[in-house]
Amino acid sequence: VQRNAEYQKAVNKFAYQWKMSYDQYYQRTGVVLGDCQQAPTYMVNGSETEIPAGTNACTRAGSMAVAGIPENFANRGLKICSGQGYTAGQVGPGDAALATQNLRTLMTRAGVRMPPGRGEGHEDRFLYIDSNGNAVEMQVCFQWNTSGTASGAGNVMVIRGLTPDLARFMDQVIDGKPDSREGRFRMQSRPAHTAAGEANAPGTQWEANNTEGNNIANTAANSAMTNSDARQTVTNTSGNAGGTATGRTFDEDRVILVTAHWTMEQ
Repeated sequence: VQRNAEYQKAVNKFAYQWKMSYDQYYQRTGVVLGDCQQAPTYMVNGSETEIPAGTNACTRAGSMAVAGIPENFANRGLKICSGQGYTAGQVGPGDAALATQNLRTLMTRAGVRMPPGRGEGHEDRFLYIDSNGNAVEMQVCFQWNTSGTASGAGNVMVIRGLTPDLARFMDQVIDGKPDSREGRFRMQSRPAHTAAGEANAPGTQWEANNTEGNNIANTAANSAMTNSDARQTVTNTSGNAGGTATGRTFDEDRVILVTAHWTMEQ
């Protein structure tokens, strides 16, 4: 009961509140997070993109020889966070590079109030406990995904540091489809559909479960796991996929972590 209440708080007081902050930024500035106000690209972090390559998108001249669509912009798809947080690949494959712009700085410049998170200056983080009793940090970032990205095209909220059970819980609450490759809430780095029969059909469970451990070393405290499970490959096969794989089931392990993309409306 206590964990369910904590998970409800993670969704309602953190994830949904960050979506509201993102939407408020758009309403107040007229552009998505980190975009050019004078020449919008409709991409998160659009002000760091270039078109043509070498020319800043915010100061681009008119009468260009190419269409001003995202696929023709260079340096696109960088992730806006407040600091790196987990290292690349530590909570799932497919992490985008970090943008120069800072999430908290952009929000405060626009006068947007952020969720309390872990406290002043740490609004992008949320602390919870996994099913083995380990403290886990969830982090929110935003990025733009190119068309054809299986985790959702367009602007997305990136939620890092989810245990598999919390990912499934959030997926069910947000879009009603606890499926890692369908709906508005999906697993990062999903392979694209490969067969016609996979379109408009059930996809897969989230590719991990709470029996699997995660070796996030903390050698200074001598608490590194010495025999962690290997991270399951993200599969494109319909059905259970890696969701039913059995890990080493040590109740002292840190539960494996995944990353999700939540597609935004703008």
